[in-house]
This record gives sequence, structure tokens and C-alpha cells, in this order.
Amino acid sequence: MNTLERNNVHVLGDTGPVLLYAHGFGCNQAMWNRITPAFEGTHRQVLFDYVGSGKSDLASFNPERYADLHGYAQDIIDVCDALDLRSGVTFVGHSVSSSIGLLASIARPELIERLVLVGPTPCFLNDPPDYLGGFEREDLEGLLALMEQNYIGWANYLAPVVSGAPGESPLTGELSESFCSTDPVIAKIFAQAALFSDNRADLEHVSRPCLILQHQIDALAPLRVGDYLHEHLKGSTLKVIEATGHCAHMSHPTLVIDAMKRYFADQGA
Repeated sequence: MNTLERNNVHVLGDTGPVLLYAHGFGCNQAMWNRITPAFEGTHRQVLFDYVGSGKSDLASFNPERYADLHGYAQDIIDVCDALDLRSGVTFVGHSVSSSIGLLASIARPELIERLVLVGPTPCFLNDPPDYLGGFEREDLEGLLALMEQNYIGWANYLAPVVSGAPGESPLTGELSESFCSTDPVIAKIFAQAALFSDNRADLEHVSRPCLILQHQIDALAPLRVGDYLHEHLKGSTLKVIEATGHCAHMSHPTLVIDAMKRYFADQGA
């Protein structure tokens, strides 16, 4: 199976600068459908699902490759190679995909021109006194234990945390449905890679400019994490989105679109 089929790749438009969107854990490319209309006619937009997510080819999932975020970064590189994209790509990633995109940019700096990071965190774990990611190890291990014992209950717990909205809201329902549709075995492997990775040491190797979009109130990536990233990513721009939750591209798409357009204008892109 070729990469375009394996990763369920869709391309919107055939001219203009390239925007490549990467979804977060438990999600899929449909989560960007509130953002893409704003760039129709001006950009060539590439959407895909990581292997194991969305409508990707589940038979291509390799537990060893995808137990590490570098495996997901290779998906990004594979998609770009399959589309013969060699330079000038603007990467737009949500949550753990922010770290995945940074890894891809380190591996192929000539490919990715800039990055837009929505709700990023280089490490969820606290490492006092120098870094507070928001969680103790036992917190994250408890979340994984809940996933293993009661997958539906885990999805229903996590969805409102990510959405920043009540459990009965349409957005929370959309996220819960996405979480529940992901194979539980694959989801656990991705969750372990996302929750326990520590990419702080990689930040100094990032050479491409980044727009950091941090949420005002985010239970998964607090404001101090955005400050940390801004301090450690050379040439980065930090913008705090007036939003609660962890998915402003879904809950407050206009704010994300406006921030992206202003950043592109400042970059001359």
C-alpha cells in the first residue's frame, strides 16, 4: 500500500503555499475542518491521518515504530515525500503533533519552513524546579490504567477536558466519538508515546520559526509551558488564545485563523 492510501491523505487546492495539518492524539484530520475553509484559494492544504488513527490503514500499524514520537514524525516525512514536497511547507500541529512536527523539522529542516503549534507541550511530566508540565507520573499512569480498564469511560472523561466544554456539548461529543472510534490497543501505544515523551532537549535543535498558540486556560498544557517553549525555541512567537480547553482550532477557530493569518503576514508568507 502506498503512503497516500496508508495515511488517508487528502489535498485541498493545487496552488499556493503548502499547509500541512497534523491532528492530536485520539483525533483525525476532520478536526481541522473549521480551519481549512479560511485558506481555500490561497493555499494548497494537505490533511492526513497518522497510521492507527482516523481512516488510515490499521494493518500498517507497527507497535515498535509508533511507540516513539519519531515514528509519527516519519509519517509526516513520508507524506511529504509521496507528494513530492521538498521545501516551503508550513506545518500546523495540535497537541502532541506539535512535538512530532518539531522532530520532523529537525530531521528535514529544508522541508518545513515554519510551524504553527496549537496547545503544544514538550513534556507533560513535572520536573521541578526547572520545569512544570502539569502532571506527576502517577497521574498519567492512572489515566492509562483507566484507558485499559474502561476505555469508554476514559474517553468520556478526557473529552470534556480537551474540549473545555460540558459533557453534553456537541464539541465534547465529537471528541468522545473520535476517541471511542480509535482501536484501544493502538490508542494505548500512542497515549504512552504522547504522555511520557520528553522533547525538551530537542528544542535547541529546531531551526525553523514557530508560532506557539497557547490556550488561556488549559488543563493539559498550562500557560507556563507556552512560556517555556517560547524561551527555548529560537525565533518563536507566542500568542495566548482567549480560550478554555485544549483544542482552540475546534472550539475557537476564528481566533486560530486570525492568529495564523497575522503570523503569515508578518513572515511575508
